[in-house]
Amino acid sequence: NFPIRLKKKKKKKKIKKKNPADEFSNEGVINEYFTHLNKRGDEVSMVDVGGKEITRRTAVARSSVYLPPEVMDAFGIIDGQNEMVGKKGPIFSTARLAGIMGAKRTSELIPLCHPLPIDRVHIQISLQGNRAVIECECCVTHKTGVEMEALTGASIAALTIYDMVKAVSHRVRIESTELISKTGGRRDVVTNLSIE
Repeated sequence: NFPIRLKKKKKKKKIKKKNPADEFSNEGVINEYFTHLNKRGDEVSMVDVGGKEITRRTAVARSSVYLPPEVMDAFGIIDGQNEMVGKKGPIFSTARLAGIMGAKRTSELIPLCHPLPIDRVHIQISLQGNRAVIECECCVTHKTGVEMEALTGASIAALTIYDMVKAVSHRVRIESTELISKTGGRRDVVTNLSIE
């Protein structure tokens, strides 16, 4: 009888799962691009703007609301018209007020935004074909910019238009909300976007 040799089972090497944050663990990358994140990229905090310079800052954002033919017909809308009036009242005027209120309350809606003493919010709404085009401009003299306020103002105005015409059609569509320009911060931005 020959002695029986048992084969030792090879232990499988445990593969350590990569943490996606490890790719960004370089302190310079986190600090340069992701100022709301800690060095590991797994915790958020409000950015400290205490050391920044106070400057005049502006931002313009645009939202576009598609109005289907049944809405255009129900309100008797013609191109170039600057107001729509429904059972709830003047739609664009109400949307402008809602957008201004939304811009002023951005820090209550977006968790890491700083509350800002906004100098001005101006909202313009125009009909271009079958689209209501909303432009929201915000201005502040402060240490941080107002692009989130402009985006919020345009978005809330678009949502208000939807709310006020949805009784006619649910095919109304908010097509886009985008930053058009911002000035006064570390870098100025102009996107040159146009409604097609």
